[in-house]
Amino acid sequence: MSSLTYDLTLAGLSVGAAAALTGIGLIVTYRATGVLNFAHGAIAMVCAYVLRQCVVEWGWPLWWAALLTLVVVAPGLGVVLERFVFRPLSVLGSDPAQTLVASLGVFVLLVGGAALLWGQGARDDAPVLVSAEPWGQLAVVAVLAAGVGAVVRFSRFGRELRAVVDDRQLAVLGGVDADRVAAVGWAFGSFTAGLTGVLLAPYVRLDPYGLPLLVMEVLAVAVAARMRSLPVAVVVALGIGVAQSQLTRLHPSGWSQPLVQALGANLFVVALLIAALVLPGVGTRDALPRTATARMPTPPGAWIVAGVLFLLPLGFAGRDLHTAVQVPALAVVLLSLVVVTGRGGQISLGQAAYAGLGALFTALLAAGRFPGLPRLPELAALAVAVVLVAPLGVLTGWPAIGRRGLALALATFAVGVGVSRFVFAQPYATAGLALGRPAGFDSDRAYYVLELALLVCALLATGALRRGRVGRALAAMRDHESGARAAGVRVPSLKLLAFVCGAALAALGGGLLGMGLRAFDPAAYDPVRGLLWFAAVVVLGADSTLGALLAAALLVGLDAGTRGGVAAAVIGVLAILVGRFPGGPYDAVRATAQRLRGTPALTPLGIRVRRRLHGPPPEPPPLPVPSGATAAGAETRRGPMRTAGGARTSGVSPQPAAPHGSAARRGGPRSTDATADTEALRPRRGLLGTVRRRRARSSGPPPPGVPFTGPRTSAPYGPGALAVLEARALRVRYGGFTALDGVDLRIPAGRVTAVVGPNGAGKSTLFHCLAGTLRPERGVVRFRGRDVTRLPAHARTRLGIARTFQQLAVFPTLTVAENVRVGAEQGRVSDPGAVERTLRLLGLDGPVRALPAAGLPTGTLRRVELARALAGAPRVLLLDEPAAGLDTAEVAALARILKALAADGTALLVVEHDLDLVADLADVVHVMTAGRIVASGPPGHVLDTLGEATGR
Repeated sequence: MSSLTYDLTLAGLSVGAAAALTGIGLIVTYRATGVLNFAHGAIAMVCAYVLRQCVVEWGWPLWWAALLTLVVVAPGLGVVLERFVFRPLSVLGSDPAQTLVASLGVFVLLVGGAALLWGQGARDDAPVLVSAEPWGQLAVVAVLAAGVGAVVRFSRFGRELRAVVDDRQLAVLGGVDADRVAAVGWAFGSFTAGLTGVLLAPYVRLDPYGLPLLVMEVLAVAVAARMRSLPVAVVVALGIGVAQSQLTRLHPSGWSQPLVQALGANLFVVALLIAALVLPGVGTRDALPRTATARMPTPPGAWIVAGVLFLLPLGFAGRDLHTAVQVPALAVVLLSLVVVTGRGGQISLGQAAYAGLGALFTALLAAGRFPGLPRLPELAALAVAVVLVAPLGVLTGWPAIGRRGLALALATFAVGVGVSRFVFAQPYATAGLALGRPAGFDSDRAYYVLELALLVCALLATGALRRGRVGRALAAMRDHESGARAAGVRVPSLKLLAFVCGAALAALGGGLLGMGLRAFDPAAYDPVRGLLWFAAVVVLGADSTLGALLAAALLVGLDAGTRGGVAAAVIGVLAILVGRFPGGPYDAVRATAQRLRGTPALTPLGIRVRRRLHGPPPEPPPLPVPSGATAAGAETRRGPMRTAGGARTSGVSPQPAAPHGSAARRGGPRSTDATADTEALRPRRGLLGTVRRRRARSSGPPPPGVPFTGPRTSAPYGPGALAVLEARALRVRYGGFTALDGVDLRIPAGRVTAVVGPNGAGKSTLFHCLAGTLRPERGVVRFRGRDVTRLPAHARTRLGIARTFQQLAVFPTLTVAENVRVGAEQGRVSDPGAVERTLRLLGLDGPVRALPAAGLPTGTLRRVELARALAGAPRVLLLDEPAAGLDTAEVAALARILKALAADGTALLVVEHDLDLVADLADVVHVMTAGRIVASGPPGHVLDTLGEATGR
């Protein structure tokens, strides 16, 4: 081995060892707490600064300072974070979205605090704890990896750790001290972060922004190991480190030279991008807390106040006016996050990249250096730059199609870092580049007026994405992505639209920011600043345009009036509070004000005094009585509540249903009241069918492939009952488990088909195959003779296959009427009157129609979900446990509606545990066990046979 190869290998092993330490710490923290610690790099930076402070500033001996830093400060910081930031989230049962926001808040807070304490300049005098030779670092990595692996695999603590990771609540019930496990995990993870920081600091730039970003780049190591395997993390880290070091030997000429040099310095960034895109298994739940992105009510007069405040700088002069020029430009950049995050509910940690590209392209076009385009005036260059950058939003929009949560966060962050490293940091793109202002707007005051005009245009464009059909579709996707797909929303296209529009706005703001500063400064678009911008928008209201304006003013004003870092520290504290209070600062203040105003906070004497001063409190308005099909349920006394399994507890029953097999249920027409209910749906031809379909059910054998058990009192599949939706030989396997094994099912028009069976029988899998949310390995699904096996859920909805969910799938930030309108706009038939008729049918046409869906009772929300499905005029309605959470009266009302829909010609499939409802409602019942349909026939005989077999 040549001397150069050997030296480069040693250097690569040294870098890889530091990356391996980061991977070990991230994996241990994630396995102990379920948190992907985005603040890991910030902890490393703080520990490096603490060691330098002790040794360089205070003159302590190196090893005493190292012991204090690594044994006390680093683990103590982890314990503090676990106790005061992340433990409350776990106790409240938060999801990864909230912990993501909290960890970003910790990152921003530590970066801002370090900038305040130690300044923003780079330090090159960090003490050397271990020599540059990699053997000591490799020994540390080997000992830590072996020790952690042994503890996790063989010790009692390791078993407790695995139990907490699998199910924290169950582990607590089993006697495991989950808080102790989490605290130990955080302490160890912070120790490894601190060790990484003190090892890297002497060889890289030590500043509040550079070192955290460098450590975050090696997230690829933990992602490649699927946040589980320590050996894989160590091997990947060492391999990437050596490969990156060896690439420095290459010195090609020509166009490839800058690219190879960039790869040689940033191979971990490439690995992070590949790992985030190819291995999206870190987290798949929602990206952000819905309440953090929910629409905030605008206080009266707020826009007037905002307008006055943004006009005030026109009276400034000198440095104050020059600083104020940055505010409108940054506000436009933050509006891009309102579009992507607030409107679309998608996390994007790479918006700084698009802002920087907007500034860079503007500068290149204005200088005549953009390939293939002539030199343009500054305003024209800005407009063309926006057009060129907007399609690049697909870089983050495309990964968002199949990813959510932490996986999407990593992908967008990787894109942002990649653009920063491979574009902004390369001299061939930015060397000698200047950026002027448009002609006639050279002075700060004139330029500020231009910025205000463009900011107004950006506000109008952002507001347009809130209103109308696109706005409702975006809100539906944000609130409940699966529900939006089921309502017919083209989620992939909508995600791309959100990211493309966001990239355009970011490019516009970035170009304005560059022209305001009269230069292209890559540091102004650093990925760490992108994290700060994201946190600022989230904590001040991601769906609030006023929040974006306030965030821009705070970020510029705080850092301009004080030492740099104040804005980051303030935003970090607020981001942590978003984790503690998911509704954000607005919700916390509003809740506090309500408690102060409300009577529960008063003593009995205070309540009497309040009544004497203000009189008795007003009586609450009576609840609206539903009309139409739900009237029967409303007139019935409130019945017993239902258990999770669907069984009714003791209580008063509703009006008895027609006996099974009677003319009202079987061969003859449906009841007059039931058929009258659907008349509300049709002004002339009708929403659910152009002609009233009344099919006499004649006797006869079942169709091929459908077994029958016992005598048949009436044929569920008569000569006129054509299958609208049909499944043939469906097979689905999960690993070694067969969920569906050759299932055949026909769902005819005008009939109610029910599927029952024990948990794990395959009912939900079959339902998902029919709805389009799961593609079977084998078999075919046909709708009206057309093969729809490969069609996604939203495409099937537009053909006429609607569904509801076992867990409610409503859009909480939309009103009841808006929820229904989404279904009407995205469904099979576009009918302007569908919303009103559906609201009347389900008793939602009263005051409740204007209420947000959030906080409404379960029974009302079930009606909202059903109304949304019906508003699109479906031919097939798939109902997944529609009676879950309803009381007896509500179940009776639901049964009447479903009978009326079937009488009108709609094909219904009901997957339900409540056998009483199935017996009252279904025309044919299929019993599933172990992924197969084992019995089919009339509900009376099938359910009686099932009851005898189970001893019920």
